[in-house]
Amino acid sequence: MRAGLKLRAWWILIAMMSAALATSCASSHANRITIGSKNFTESLLLGEIMAQQIEAHSQLKVERRFYLAGTYICQQAMLSGRIDVYPEYTGTAVTAILKEKAIGDKGAIYQRVKNEYERRFSLTLGPALGFNDTFAMEIRGEEARRLNVKTLSEAAAYAPQWRAGFGYEFMERPDGYRGLAAAYGLHFAATPRVMDLGLLASALKEHVIDIAAGNATDGLIPALDLFVLEDDRHYFPPYEAVAVMRQEMVRQHPEVAQSLAQLGGRISDDEMRRMNYALDGQHRDVKDVAREFLQKTCQLPAARCQ
Repeated sequence: MRAGLKLRAWWILIAMMSAALATSCASSHANRITIGSKNFTESLLLGEIMAQQIEAHSQLKVERRFYLAGTYICQQAMLSGRIDVYPEYTGTAVTAILKEKAIGDKGAIYQRVKNEYERRFSLTLGPALGFNDTFAMEIRGEEARRLNVKTLSEAAAYAPQWRAGFGYEFMERPDGYRGLAAAYGLHFAATPRVMDLGLLASALKEHVIDIAAGNATDGLIPALDLFVLEDDRHYFPPYEAVAVMRQEMVRQHPEVAQSLAQLGGRISDDEMRRMNYALDGQHRDVKDVAREFLQKTCQLPAARCQ
């Protein structure tokens, strides 16, 4: 009988400890959100800017889960609740996630993504951050000057002599390589090399490849004397940067959406290019670059606005 009572007491104690642990975990999660990012410089930087913005304007703890590969991994992490917020681009969302054609101006595309994300995925968008990070088809500046090419249509004549290098996602996306090649009749000397995004600019500069699909806000474009070919047939849609947020998280913590909304329209193309260069060209710490931007735009409480 005593043994039975003792065993029962142990079970009660274990149940009480489990309940306390569960309560503790729930409480911790209720006061914490998780920011994700993709695995390239700009996404990392935007994730850090969002994290510091939320920390500065709320009592929430922010966990950072950066370098989550590409778009599809981040989307799945959002749907599973592993992350609550991450930076995305409207053109990417409409073509890679919604699997639709990006028809209309940037405002129409933004609204379509917002409406469909809310309807299909219980996700929502913050306001556009202010810059358009469209794909940039880059060649060496010296090559552009020698051949006197400025547009993708003009470059198509030289493509059979060039070796191309693209990121994995660009090769697979509906708004990526296959559609671009069809739109401009591009045929390269060999099958494009699939490379890490962070290696494309240096590979181009060092003649490992001759054309790459980079980003328009890449800070290394002027630093390495690269030339962006004009998308004269307007193949690429607008890629406005936005914060994607879980609606459940926004209901629980409206202060997150409110703080991120203050970043709307704050980042110009030139500003984004400058910050990217600070990381890729000057090898500065992402936390410092993000903090300086927020101070300059008066988003941090300690900042002095003029």
